[in-house]
Amino acid sequence: MAYKETFNISGENLLKKVKDLFNDANVTKVTIADKNEKEIISFPVSIGIVGVLLAPIFAAVGAIAAIVAECKIIVERKEDEPKAEETVVEEENPLV
Repeated sequence: MAYKETFNISGENLLKKVKDLFNDANVTKVTIADKNEKEIISFPVSIGIVGVLLAPIFAAVGAIAAIVAECKIIVERKEDEPKAEETVVEEENPLV
């Protein structure tokens, strides 16, 4: 199950927030939209992304930050699965 969060942010803080989101383990997708929620750019986030692949994304986000004064970041996160308690039942071995 996934859920979404929306952050209203100014253009000057956009790149910093996106970099912070890349460090969150449960973020799966980041969408940058204008203040009317019209999508500007969207990209998946995975743990295995190498720094070489991040450079063009950060350059694009920096360019967007220079153009827009106010925008929204829509973050899709995977929901942490609740850990079920395991019940271990010990049975007597009839062969012993």
